Parts: sequence; structure tokens; C-alpha cells
Amino acid sequence: MDGYVSAMIARGPPLTPNRKTHTGSMHIVNLPDAAAARAFAFEEPYYKAGVYSEVLVRRWRNALGGTMWDFTDTAPDSRRFLIIGRGRPGVTGARRALIEQHRRYFADRGYLEHFIARGPLLSDDGAEWVGSAMLIELPDRAAVDAMMTDEPYTRAGLYASVEIHDWQFGGRR
Repeated sequence: MDGYVSAMIARGPPLTPNRKTHTGSMHIVNLPDAAAARAFAFEEPYYKAGVYSEVLVRRWRNALGGTMWDFTDTAPDSRRFLIIGRGRPGVTGARRALIEQHRRYFADRGYLEHFIARGPLLSDDGAEWVGSAMLIELPDRAAVDAMMTDEPYTRAGLYASVEIHDWQFGGRR
């Protein structure tokens, strides 16, 4: 990981709901292309040792432009979550029609200051929206569920599934 320090946007383990056990590892890394991202993922020592049962590599656009190290706690008693919304095939046009509503939703409901990182997941060539990935700090899982239930992409059925994982900052910068 030391060779990727300057490229790290966020990293850390997803956790069990009691937050005591790591269930995997999550890295958002600014790399030049899909080949470099795959090399990062599949040359990673834990992957090579067989620790992970699944690896998801997706192109992602950094909608906030910062890193997790730029984030300032908004509520020390809150928890952090990783949200992965896997898009339904063929909904890129519908997503374009809702993007402003999606952005306003987060701003109007006061979520923006709670985001650690967020952005769209894209096809390898960047042409198609294939979902969303977000890191957020909120009081509890119920608050995250409520946010995602009312979110415009969710309401419009753009996600085939939404995964919500307890998560924490990990590694060093």
C-alpha cells in the first residue's frame, strides 16, 4: 500500500454490524486506467493470499474532489458507512434525467456535510453509469436506510441492489 499513498482517496474495512469484525477491505484509488486498477486489486497481498472471496473493481468519479483525510467529523458519536448501489443495466438515460434531483436531495436534506466521499460508478470506458459508491457518517443504520429509501435514484428503481456496510477509516495516508 505504501506505493499507492499519493493515489489514495479512501480506504478502510467494512465491518459487521457490531463493528467488531472486519468483513473485507475497501480502497478508492486514483489510478490512470482499468489495467492499473486491476493490478492494484489483484496484486494486493491479502487477495493473493486468498483472504477475499470477492473483489469488485469499478471506475469511480470523485464527486467531492477530496479524500477521506479532508473530512471533518460532524458528530463524534456517529458511525461511518459504505454504500454501494449497483445500477440496473440500461438506466444511464434515466439517471441523467434525475441527476439534478439526486444532487438537490442530498443538499436540501443536509447530507452534504456528512459525506466522506461519493460519486458514480462507471463502466471501464467511463461511458455508462453502473451505480454509486458513497462513504457517509450518520448516527446509525436507520438514518442511512432512511436516506437511501427517499433518494431519487432508489425511488426511480435505478438500483438493482443497495449494499450498506458499517465501515471505518483504515490504513495510513
